[in-house]
Amino acid sequence: MNDSLKELLKNYKPYINGHESMKRASVFIPIVKKNSTNFIVFEVRSKTLRSQPNEISFPGGIIEENETPVCACIRETCEELGTNESNIEIISELDLFVNHSDIIIHPFVGFIHNLEILKPNIDEVDHIFLVPLSHLLENAPLRYKNEVRVIPNKNFPYNLIPNKESYKFKSGNYDSLFYRYNDYVIWGITGKILENFLSLIK
Repeated sequence: MNDSLKELLKNYKPYINGHESMKRASVFIPIVKKNSTNFIVFEVRSKTLRSQPNEISFPGGIIEENETPVCACIRETCEELGTNESNIEIISELDLFVNHSDIIIHPFVGFIHNLEILKPNIDEVDHIFLVPLSHLLENAPLRYKNEVRVIPNKNFPYNLIPNKESYKFKSGNYDSLFYRYNDYVIWGITGKILENFLSLIK
């Protein structure tokens, strides 16, 4: 038994418990330099999209079968911003983001070398805008705490657990962050990933 277990697990690479039933995506935090100042490029999603229309986001999307997270990041950025791989320089992967809505996101950060050649895909992107990195570093977001609770299924088998219907399920906290710039509000998953990046470079 010991030898067979060793054989079964010798090449195992740990990931996230339950990932098989979750969606996986990659996003890119694109930085551009203009007049010696670094800016982050944000997208405003098209109003015609079924998912999160008119929301602010980073380029990105679902990781396809047999595709690596970084390849998905580059592919989606090229498709959404209308550019090519040679215009993108990945400098680092950031912390994985696991959301309570069953999605795992692989964020990357890097540079867009030439902003002028971008031709955003109008089917997905209404428009893009730039925010100075210094503004985001110097202005803390509004932060609101939300409670995340376990709500048992109506057929939950209470008879199988201690204390039956009186069992105390643990709750958790989920912060909502709101970064403001002019008339734009950056929040949601984009805000959480942005916060992680900013915390690493402060």
